[in-house]
Amino acid sequence: MNSRQTGPRHLNRKADRHGIPAHGPWELTGMEVPKVARQRFLDDVTDIVGQAFLGHTLQCARCHDHKFDPIPTQDYYAMQACFATTQLSEREAPFLPAENTRGFEEIKYLEMRRAEHLASLRRLDGVSLKAAGAWFKEKSLDRSAWDAALAKIRTRQPDTRANARREFFGLFDAARNALLKQGVPEAEYPPKNLGFNVEDYGHERIARKGLERLRWEMERYEPYAFAVYAGRTPALKSVNAPLRVPAARLEDGELEITAILAGGDPFSPKTPVKPGTLSALGGRSAVIPEGIEGRRLALADWIASADNPLTTRSIVNRLWQWHFGRPIAGNPNNFGATGKKPTHPELLDWLANRLVKEGWSIKAMHRVIMMSEAYRRSARHPHPERLKQQDPHGVSYAAFQPRRLAAEEIRDAMLLVSGELNPTIGGIPARPEINMEAALQPRQVMGTFAPAWQLNPLPAQRHRRSIYVLKLHGLRDPFMEVFNEPIPEFSCEARDASNVTPQVFSLFNSAATFDRGLQLARRILRDGIADAQVISALFLHTCGRPPTEQEQQKCLVHWGNMTRRHEGLTLPRQVLPTEVVREAVEENTGEKFTFTERLHVSADYQPDLVPGEMDAKLRGLAEVALVLFNSNEFAFVY
Repeated sequence: MNSRQTGPRHLNRKADRHGIPAHGPWELTGMEVPKVARQRFLDDVTDIVGQAFLGHTLQCARCHDHKFDPIPTQDYYAMQACFATTQLSEREAPFLPAENTRGFEEIKYLEMRRAEHLASLRRLDGVSLKAAGAWFKEKSLDRSAWDAALAKIRTRQPDTRANARREFFGLFDAARNALLKQGVPEAEYPPKNLGFNVEDYGHERIARKGLERLRWEMERYEPYAFAVYAGRTPALKSVNAPLRVPAARLEDGELEITAILAGGDPFSPKTPVKPGTLSALGGRSAVIPEGIEGRRLALADWIASADNPLTTRSIVNRLWQWHFGRPIAGNPNNFGATGKKPTHPELLDWLANRLVKEGWSIKAMHRVIMMSEAYRRSARHPHPERLKQQDPHGVSYAAFQPRRLAAEEIRDAMLLVSGELNPTIGGIPARPEINMEAALQPRQVMGTFAPAWQLNPLPAQRHRRSIYVLKLHGLRDPFMEVFNEPIPEFSCEARDASNVTPQVFSLFNSAATFDRGLQLARRILRDGIADAQVISALFLHTCGRPPTEQEQQKCLVHWGNMTRRHEGLTLPRQVLPTEVVREAVEENTGEKFTFTERLHVSADYQPDLVPGEMDAKLRGLAEVALVLFNSNEFAFVY
């Protein structure tokens, strides 16, 4: 964060304006009970705010007073009342002049998919219209009302409203709705989905639901942001399109009255509760307004107050954990009685006070920690046996404890040393290469099939920093998963750092990793230096030091062996599939059907270096690079 824009008031206003409470799993379909979905959101945001900012698991006080910490149920619902007027929406957010809009031309692939869905629905509309003639003839019914309704609809302008519930409404369905409104008995006009076979039922659902999902996907390229607003709770039964802030947000809808819920059941309210904060902090508690507006801002002011002893300690505890691989207080999400006690409580207090003195500057705190003697100590202690006896758990910081890079850091580090990393800030989410089986696996979302994972067509877009990679709840990158990337549904206080065999397979055998090694090899060989200097350059790029004589000789031997091996290999060019055939069971009939999903990006895909087009010597050096990618020196911070 820019150090000129720090400070608690800036932090909490940014948090409130950009909709941090909206960042979580939430959906409302026709099969969900709206009140239950709403309560699930309120429970989620209350608990996550408690864990992330205050270091306390408030969820334990949802059904009863907290069994270990001084958090009564009253406090839990008082905190939740701060969000009772918080509503979700996509808000207009005009692009700033400096904002990154590169890659926006990729919306054309979504438009291609949209055109396919519309064509499918038009075809099915024609099927039903054709079958309607036969139906009237078979039933010997008068079709004059039907024909009049069709004629009137054909002259009507289509609904182009941005928030229209359905993007496509065929003539057949429109005529049925018109006759229904006129009070015509259902037996006197054709039934829904007339003339459909098993395939048609399935294709109609895929196209209709696909258009709904596209409305959200296409808004990534529009000046809208998923955020929140203060207002009454609108009466929603399902959400099939992006939501907008209502014009009468303070008048229309239900003004929720927060109450203690028996057993956490939204249908069993007991004692009403006013908005508030944690009573255990005594005089440090805040007064939260009871009006519709201002609740979240007052809560944010309290959270980001220098007088709040929890927030500052939560922040510096996580910063310390980032640099040292472990926090001072062992459970960053739980400062309570069941969390691990701080190993150095005085240090935690000192860092919290220093954060306030530095104007809440995160950059300044990074500098304080990284310039400390504890951080700059070597990982090799001069007396390791004595250290092991006196500090078996490594809590003294007498020697630096090596920290393995997180999954995202490993990917970014490989892109950096290969010279491919795109450091551009901001922009639409990147879609890098992932395992092809995972990319094409069938997934369900909102009652239909989710589209396959398609890469960005250009290397510059694929090779952006991992912080900008698109994250989907239903699809995880196997490479990231095997290196302990946490699931996105919950707040992760500390990542695991396991060492398991699949990690070796991912780094040695994946096509993406070999591409990084290939690019690094070409980067070094391009300079036309001697073989021994090539190995030295390889070590300098990956380990930050020259190799020892033994390392250099072993790498030269391995390079020669791999070069000879690749001389006898013919590597086929990878061709991305242009379509994938899906099979599903149609829920209306219970019968199987198939459909073809077209992968439009494949036609414009520009690959990285093609292994089969590189000579054996370069591919052999790439194999040496893979060995160094697997080394502890590359994967750990020492």
